[in-house]
Amino acid sequence: MKNKKNTKRIIWFVLILVIVLGLVVPLPYYIESPGSAIRLSELIKVDDKADENPGSFMLTTVSIRRATPLTYFTKYLPFHEGVTEKELLGMTESDEEYENLQKYFMESSINAAIELAYKTAGESYKVTYKGIYVMSVLPKSNFSGKILVGDTIVALDDQKFKSSAEFIDYVKNKKPGQTIEVTYQRNGTTKTIAAPLMQIEQTNLPGLGISLVDHTSIETDIPVSVDSDEIGGPSAGFMFALQIYSQLTNQNLRKNNEIAGTGTISPEGTIGRIGGINKKVVAASKEGATIFFAPDDSIDPTVKKNYPQLQSNYEEALDAAEKINTDMKIVPIKNFQDAIDYLNKIK
Repeated sequence: MKNKKNTKRIIWFVLILVIVLGLVVPLPYYIESPGSAIRLSELIKVDDKADENPGSFMLTTVSIRRATPLTYFTKYLPFHEGVTEKELLGMTESDEEYENLQKYFMESSINAAIELAYKTAGESYKVTYKGIYVMSVLPKSNFSGKILVGDTIVALDDQKFKSSAEFIDYVKNKKPGQTIEVTYQRNGTTKTIAAPLMQIEQTNLPGLGISLVDHTSIETDIPVSVDSDEIGGPSAGFMFALQIYSQLTNQNLRKNNEIAGTGTISPEGTIGRIGGINKKVVAASKEGATIFFAPDDSIDPTVKKNYPQLQSNYEEALDAAEKINTDMKIVPIKNFQDAIDYLNKIK
């Protein structure tokens, strides 16, 4: 009798151990699933005032969680998808670099949203060039391990520039193997290092071996603050612009509606394609949105020929809405003015 009790205890112990390990041991794999729909009136203040009008503009997110041996199988659930570590991280080499990149995308989307909203509202603003933001570093670069994704290069050989184009032109006039001094900022600290330029294989031109974009900031006469918290990525730009614009102009654009959406935004107002829109439709519907703005991006005919199953964001959103049988209206938009025109017509 005693042996049977001990056997049962061992079985239970092993079973519990398997379950615990299955839930906590991380795999080099991630599960994407519907995230949340966040009301922007909780995140944005214009002229130090929150938006207290009825209805909401909501940004939508995709949840990304590292898989474990047990949660790995959730990828087979509706609107769940598994991605490898390499597929998720891309050119970045660590979770930290990936997070830095997502923070940059969010910062850029906020700045673009502010610029567009203030421009459209006829309010003043000023864009300031901060330097070169490092998007990736080639493994063969002599700066690999020294300059990291997320750093901002502010000078070369003590010379500052007004755009990434000037930066590139300066480097082009050097020779491969020539030492260059790079001043950069990381976490508020400025450092300077020197290393030889490499020869870029595709062009045979000298280079640092990094991919880069302009890093800018924006200042406004009417203060605006955006608390993006733990949210990353570029896809909230369009909804940020709508929220800021409606507060700047004191327009009742929502008319008591719960309005969600997604899409990148350019300072010129073009709304760009994003990933995971089907999951965002699910998140918006669960939160009670009645309208969902989806980028109506155009797919190049050559790309469509090679990938006939490829859909626009709007088509993907329509399919997702049909699958979950939601009453939420999916609205296609190509630019910022499309959304304003649509909102002005609803009752």
